[in-house]
Amino acid sequence: MQDFQSFSFQGHRALVRVDFNVPLDDSLHITDDTRMRAAVPTIQKIRHDGGAVVLMSHLGRPKKGPEDKYSLRHLVKHLSELLNTEVLFAEDCVGETALSKAQALQPGQVLLLENLRFHPEEEKGDAAFARQLAQLGDVYVNDAFGTAHRAHASTAVIAQFFPPDRKMFGLLMEAEVKNAERVLHRAEKPFVAVLGGAKVSDKIGIITNLLPRVSALIIGGGMAYTFLKAQGHEVGKSLCETDKLDLAKDILQQAHQQGVEIALPVDSVVAPRLDAEAPTQIVDHTHFPADQMGLDIGPETTKRYSTLIQRARTILWNGPMGVFELKPFVKGTQAIAEAIVQATQAGAFSLVGGGDSVAALHQFGLEDRVSYVSTGGGALLEYFEGKTLPGIAAIQES
Repeated sequence: MQDFQSFSFQGHRALVRVDFNVPLDDSLHITDDTRMRAAVPTIQKIRHDGGAVVLMSHLGRPKKGPEDKYSLRHLVKHLSELLNTEVLFAEDCVGETALSKAQALQPGQVLLLENLRFHPEEEKGDAAFARQLAQLGDVYVNDAFGTAHRAHASTAVIAQFFPPDRKMFGLLMEAEVKNAERVLHRAEKPFVAVLGGAKVSDKIGIITNLLPRVSALIIGGGMAYTFLKAQGHEVGKSLCETDKLDLAKDILQQAHQQGVEIALPVDSVVAPRLDAEAPTQIVDHTHFPADQMGLDIGPETTKRYSTLIQRARTILWNGPMGVFELKPFVKGTQAIAEAIVQATQAGAFSLVGGGDSVAALHQFGLEDRVSYVSTGGGALLEYFEGKTLPGIAAIQES
């Protein structure tokens, strides 16, 4: 596999798969440019070497071909500002216009292609479509970790059309893979994984794969109530996957057999409904009211979880502790984020991934105070489930 940093792009036209799947408001303005900013170092390295850059990405989930609200032209102005250069735009990602614009690029110039998903062949992993894309550059750089778990034309299939010394990870992808491998394969103990979110079924793969590796597993969010119910606790109207109770029991038993502590809430912030205006109270789990739902971890749980985190040398955080978007239910997630920051300051390595966890860090202004924030949601989850990611394998196995 070619090393990006040592490769000279002088005289080359680099075709770079980026992840510019950014949120837009109703006026089609970018509301969070994190993914765009994450790609800037890779793009600038190519330009400063004297190479030209062709950028390709998807945006949203267009159903029936081109839709204006999913057009990447809405990103051109902001991308030009981020790169401090005029970014050119091709109204399609394949075809004569795209090819002629790509071939006309001068060293240092940047061309952004239209949304890859305007063509159904992209998500189908169509080889002929991938071959058309490959004609737009003589070097292929995959810097889109957020899509690495998809076997799409631009993320996996395209790599076969470039020789081994002309395909590589970009700086973002390199960092994502390096940091994820550090946590999964070289974690310093104690290793604590903090998992939240709504459903056990969404996290069963990561739980199973992490159990032999972690010292402790902290469970929060809606999924915690399925585990509590499996232990025989009443959980009122809390989110609970009753069809996953046996699965939860099996996980608890496996953890006990492997000497892994699974930390579950001992108290919760509850309300009769999911509403910022609803009356709240703190209840312990020996007296859970039948007409209430758990929407955040309580103060006693927060203390216990924070203590576990602050003892850790490696921390993985994926998923919030409650409905942190609503003010009455934000304290648990914020306290966990602050505990991770304190542990990091004390020398622990912390990796935060998953859309909600990253959004929480941004909300609290703590994104710069952990070791690494991943741009990959589903991709990171699948990596920690132990799955082979097609976008990574296509480069590494060449």
